[in-house]
Amino acid sequence: MSIEPNNKDYSKAKRIKIHQPDASKIDRFNPRNRIYVRAVEGLWSRLRTRLGWGALLFFLVLPWLTWGNRQAVWFNLGEQKFHIFGLTIWPQDLTLLAALLMIAAFGLFFVTTYLGRVWCGFTCPQTVWTFIFIWFEEKLEGARNKRIKLDQMPWSVNKLWRKTAKHTAWLLISLITAMTFVSYFVPTREVYVDVFTLNASGGIYFWVVLFTLATYGNAGWMREIMCIHICPYARFQAAMFDQNTYIVGYDTHRGESRGPRSRKVDHKELGLGDCIDCDLCVQVCPTGIDIRNGLQYECINCGACIDACDSTMDKMGYAKGLISYTTENKLEGIKETVLRPKLVGYGVVLTIMILVFIYASATIAPVRIDVIRDRNELFRENNDGLTENTFTLKILNKTEQDHKYRLSVEGLPKYTWYGAQEVSISGGEVLTLPISVAVDPVNLSRTMTKIHFKLVTEINANETDETYIEAKQESRFFSQ
Repeated sequence: MSIEPNNKDYSKAKRIKIHQPDASKIDRFNPRNRIYVRAVEGLWSRLRTRLGWGALLFFLVLPWLTWGNRQAVWFNLGEQKFHIFGLTIWPQDLTLLAALLMIAAFGLFFVTTYLGRVWCGFTCPQTVWTFIFIWFEEKLEGARNKRIKLDQMPWSVNKLWRKTAKHTAWLLISLITAMTFVSYFVPTREVYVDVFTLNASGGIYFWVVLFTLATYGNAGWMREIMCIHICPYARFQAAMFDQNTYIVGYDTHRGESRGPRSRKVDHKELGLGDCIDCDLCVQVCPTGIDIRNGLQYECINCGACIDACDSTMDKMGYAKGLISYTTENKLEGIKETVLRPKLVGYGVVLTIMILVFIYASATIAPVRIDVIRDRNELFRENNDGLTENTFTLKILNKTEQDHKYRLSVEGLPKYTWYGAQEVSISGGEVLTLPISVAVDPVNLSRTMTKIHFKLVTEINANETDETYIEAKQESRFFSQ
């Protein structure tokens, strides 16, 4: 956009401003004051678009991938199993899930401390879906100025079909999003086939409708309200920022005093800075702020204002970077410090959590045994004169193959086992097995003996007696 007082583009820009309220006078905290986001081209906009479409494609395709005879990523709440490719997380392994969430949290803290709110600006689902909705809005209703004019016009056939087409597209995107999300919990093919053939359960229809409306409302209507008023991240981000955090910043020393001018004059002689006060940085901002007012918690670091300003600077023949990714120290002429205690601390904790998660995932036991003692009586003397303790064993086969297991006890001399000692358990099955263990009291030197129930899997592929230990669980044996 060429900004000269005597050219047609500048006159057009002035006429457009007459038909809309001054950005500085808009109450941004009133949800009824809609923000019309202007399209912008540039490095950061292209990067955001590619990351957004990539994240969307990843989200849509992931439930369709298979791993063996099942869905690759499937959070099976009915059977209480989380399948993530070759890793299966059971309720007994929820520490892995907790570690994964902690990794995500500290990763977010680390990136935010270093690069600011780039998560919000480039890969947050709210941002990705909002810009997708805006893209359809621009294609069906026109550019920013046309959308403002369309909303101010009385209802007509043209306005009706454009609004209908836009909301239909929004609802279709929302429906696909909802069905994809539900597909992470219910097998994908079942969701799509059952929903469209009206054979799905009421629960599936409920969640599909709920997430459809939620996506439609959040990305279509609420947009910046989610970022400004609802998302807690906008509030506690200040605790992670410091003077060396990269933010989207406006160079006040270079830009002020701002004002329109011709490209043919030396603005320095007029006492003007590089900012021509075109307000494009405000018009392209998805949260409607003016970055020239300084750092604000509403800024999501999307870089749209950088692209808009760089484009204007290029047309005016000025150096780019009036608005840029920078730090408060750099804006004040102070040397930047990359390595600081908070950033290093987040990095160390993040590294430790990643290593712990990798180790825990690699060493996850394929079978688990839990021992529950009979709480009605610690021990009893049976008909053979032996001291007997009763237990309930819960054996979980975490693999997806059937296995035959052999049970034994370590720590007791010459014990007698009452109950099944060899069991077959299907893949993913939990077996509850009541058993008793008896010992001649003469062979016991203490009233309480520490014991271990041992479970081994037989390997019969070569018809050998080779065994390997799968699991152990500690317990206690009581006597007189």
